[in-house]
Amino acid sequence: MTTRARPGQKGGKMKPTPGGSLVAVIADTDTITGFLLAGVGQVEKGKKNFLVVDNKTTQAQIAEAFKELTSREDIAVILISQVVANDIRHLLDEYDQLVPTVLEIPSRGVPYDPDKDFIMVRIKTVSYTHLTLPTKRIV
Repeated sequence: MTTRARPGQKGGKMKPTPGGSLVAVIADTDTITGFLLAGVGQVEKGKKNFLVVDNKTTQAQIAEAFKELTSREDIAVILISQVVANDIRHLLDEYDQLVPTVLEIPSRGVPYDPDKDFIMVRIKTVSYTHLTLPTKRIV
């Protein structure tokens, strides 16, 4: 049995998750196929821990899947391809929970852009706010 923090818990206590925690993926067909072949996919009681996004997938479907995955007790990490993340950027910018952790991954054929990755943007923001620059020029 593994343990993990859940939003709203007092004192940072960990809540046991019977059977462990899952990695979820929201991405294009090729990326999902790779993760499924690696054993990441799970379908239980009609609930999947992945969403295949293609040209027929609407932004509303992506947003709904993201909200559903972030509310599940058995999900510890959500991997989302950056191209898909761009479609729900407003949700990612508002997301402030530690668990499940949301990480952007590169999309096939599209270079990864750290300036669009909401985690990288937050890291840069925190880094710059704690950085103190000298006010006088030292010669």
